[in-house]
Amino acid sequence: MKAFGGPAIFLDRSDINTDEIIPARYLTEISKQALQPYLLEDLCLPGFVPGSPELAAARVLVTRANFGCGSSREHAVWVLEVNHINVVIAESFARIFRQNMFNCGLLAVELPAAAIDQLFALGGAVAIGVDPEAGQLTASQNGQTLTFPFQLAGFDRELVRHGGWLAYADQKY
Repeated sequence: MKAFGGPAIFLDRSDINTDEIIPARYLTEISKQALQPYLLEDLCLPGFVPGSPELAAARVLVTRANFGCGSSREHAVWVLEVNHINVVIAESFARIFRQNMFNCGLLAVELPAAAIDQLFALGGAVAIGVDPEAGQLTASQNGQTLTFPFQLAGFDRELVRHGGWLAYADQKY
């Protein structure tokens, strides 16, 4: 199983939709890699700069509720994947987006609002490690460490363990 976690970037807003994750005008691209420069290009959020070095270095997104709402496009997960973001932590996810994450071998971690608030309060450069087998997330910043348990359904854990639906199906069928 691949390692999950790394530097985090914080998007302090609920209801970030798939059109903000990858604008619809790029959905005619014929490869996942062609989507790479457009991650969160249309997201309007104070302090957030699309294409910033912080976004390029991020491997984890931390956000609020209902991440991935809007159109049910798999491209929104693909653009995370090609930008090496392997974990999104939120209070909740839109149902189809969440399943697309697991189908692509990425982790969608749901935490209570109070835990999300604690992650946001860390501020600065936060590194987050996630162990999907143990169901545990650890966030560190300047010597302060927070640990949170989380739940994964058995099948979602299997998809992540195999690297997504296609790899899972290749090994099982």
